Amino acid sequence: MKTNDRVKGGELKPEYYGAYAAYFVKYIEQMKAEGIPIAAVTVQNEPLNPKNTPSMVMFAAEENTFIGEYLGPAFQRAGITTKILLYDHNPDVLSYALSILEDPAASKYVDGTAFHLYGGQASAMTDVHAAYPNKNLYMTEQSISSSPEDPLPIAAAVSDVLIAATRNWSRNVLLWNLAADPNNGPHTNDGGCTGCQGAITLNGNHVSKNVAYYAVAHFSQFVPPGSVRVGSTEQEQLAAVAFLTPDGRIVLVVSNTANFPKTFNVKYHGLWFTTMLPAESAGTYAW
Repeated sequence: MKTNDRVKGGELKPEYYGAYAAYFVKYIEQMKAEGIPIAAVTVQNEPLNPKNTPSMVMFAAEENTFIGEYLGPAFQRAGITTKILLYDHNPDVLSYALSILEDPAASKYVDGTAFHLYGGQASAMTDVHAAYPNKNLYMTEQSISSSPEDPLPIAAAVSDVLIAATRNWSRNVLLWNLAADPNNGPHTNDGGCTGCQGAITLNGNHVSKNVAYYAVAHFSQFVPPGSVRVGSTEQEQLAAVAFLTPDGRIVLVVSNTANFPKTFNVKYHGLWFTTMLPAESAGTYAW
């Protein structure tokens, strides 16, 4: 079905666009039959990266045609409500998402844009939101890893990924990966990520927790589904994001990326408190 007849790289031949759309339909229907509803799909993981195994290059014009003329109509005919997310790559090529969102034929089938954060700046996601505020943004992959010999880089992980994504309109944060073995596997031998840790490492019956586990915990334990982000300010080397939970609580996550402790004030509706974060640490406050 691809121009190079390989699982790595190449492009989808136009004559197989219909078959590829039918595959998505069948996959979603069969997963549902097994009791696993699929909330959303992206058309192609990292469509501008031919180095993964498997991988497939799909330029913006190709994805635009595939969604507008094949995948969107196929979902509609089958009565599938699974969301379609476009792009699924770094925010350093915004023209990819913007060109599809500006085409009514494809955009009407698209819920929003998926991003990774291996290149570019998270702030670019806000540019997409500003251009198309009725379309959602999602952070669908990021690897957070650390060496056992080094201090846990919790501050950078929380600041550069979780706070950066949610401050820039992402409705979620998905990290690579839930669990892996001591060799960060299993993974493909030709193009797989050999240095991408799981949130936990499984070694027989032993479970060890990695930086991704602790970074996500700052949010997952305190920010339940249905929460919304609310306005908050930041200071130099103090990244922050705040949420209003469904039960009316405020949750504030702060990351101190400085190499020294920082004391700061938190003010809310005329009330305030003073707190301190140690060097290169993160904290979650709820009230």
